[in-house]
Amino acid sequence: MKKRQLTFAALMSLSLAALLAGCAGTGPKEVPAGCPVCPAPTGEKEVTAPPAKPLQAARWEDIPGWGQDDLSAALPAFLSSCRGLAGRKEWPLWRPACDEARSLNPQDGAALRRFFESRFTPYQVVNPDGSREGLITGYYEPLLHGSRKAEGAYRYPLLRVPKDLITVDLSAVYPELKHLRLRGRLQGNRVVPYWSREEMARRMDQYQALLWVDDPIELFFLQIQGSGRVQLPDGSLVRVGYGDQNGRPFQPIGRVLVERGELKPDQVSMQSIQAWTRANQGQPGKVASVLNQDPSYVFFKELNLPPGDGPVGALGVPLTAERSLAVDPRTVPLGAPVFLSATYPNSPRPLQRLMLAQDTGGAIRGPVRGDFFWGFGSGAGNQAGKMKQRGQLWVFLPPGLGG
Repeated sequence: MKKRQLTFAALMSLSLAALLAGCAGTGPKEVPAGCPVCPAPTGEKEVTAPPAKPLQAARWEDIPGWGQDDLSAALPAFLSSCRGLAGRKEWPLWRPACDEARSLNPQDGAALRRFFESRFTPYQVVNPDGSREGLITGYYEPLLHGSRKAEGAYRYPLLRVPKDLITVDLSAVYPELKHLRLRGRLQGNRVVPYWSREEMARRMDQYQALLWVDDPIELFFLQIQGSGRVQLPDGSLVRVGYGDQNGRPFQPIGRVLVERGELKPDQVSMQSIQAWTRANQGQPGKVASVLNQDPSYVFFKELNLPPGDGPVGALGVPLTAERSLAVDPRTVPLGAPVFLSATYPNSPRPLQRLMLAQDTGGAIRGPVRGDFFWGFGSGAGNQAGKMKQRGQLWVFLPPGLGG
């Protein structure tokens, strides 16, 4: 739902890295302050361990909880992945498994397990430093209350994608950046960074609203989630999803509240942040100063989705509650089955189940990193807001994609 973007600072760092890489021919070096040339070689070789291979072959029997998961709950999500993979260049490698999956009895757990074990090879996802655990967070689809026009309490705009936002695809020049986009605006004949959240607030009359909602705090968290539902005064629901983003890097405001002494590190959750903002609503400048520390801003579009479907993820298919996972596609291919071994929020109870890599996110960076989709509504939001677990991932790949 939420796309990754390449910031101007990141783009400039590519050029700096390339420049420094030319100093001694062995990668970026630290140049002493004021030194106009590269340091002279010392004759000593720098010994560094190569990064670990991100996908390492595993055995089914070594995956904790694999034999206990109810795979019938994962089959619809897998078939949804198949629809998203159809037409992609790697589709011929997935097609045999997808064709067989359509004929499976969803109630036959043993047959489902044999299917995955015969069609796929499991690989454990590993971090560059060789560690096998990473951060697993949660997200959900919130419910807001709004109107199609600004009236009464409905005075906070949910914005459409602005006409002056420019998106640049750099993959034609830098193939390694195929998952990234550069965003900005034109200033004369130059592309410059798009306005930050704080700068946009001073120009809000220049933007077009898709809807108007009654709660600025819920609107802020809708931008973090990337999609949601808005209930209109007549009771009807409007589905909204990610339209685009201003290109600014996401900054978690929980960290800001800790740095300012408003929250303790072990207190940070979506719920505690919401509680703080509501407790300080009488001081709008104080709340705005915190929210504006996140320069990122998400724009929305209206979606035409069946009531029972989840929001559409980066794979282009509706997400399945508690079976869809947002991943970093540089390591885990979108559409792939991924087995997660973690724990429930604020609990030692194991959370071990087959998920499907169907989404991405601006904060989902690194091999062992996942965002667990909990579904729609307050119950899902309660779980998502508290989820900050350590976990492991195994990705299942068909012949030709692994190794």
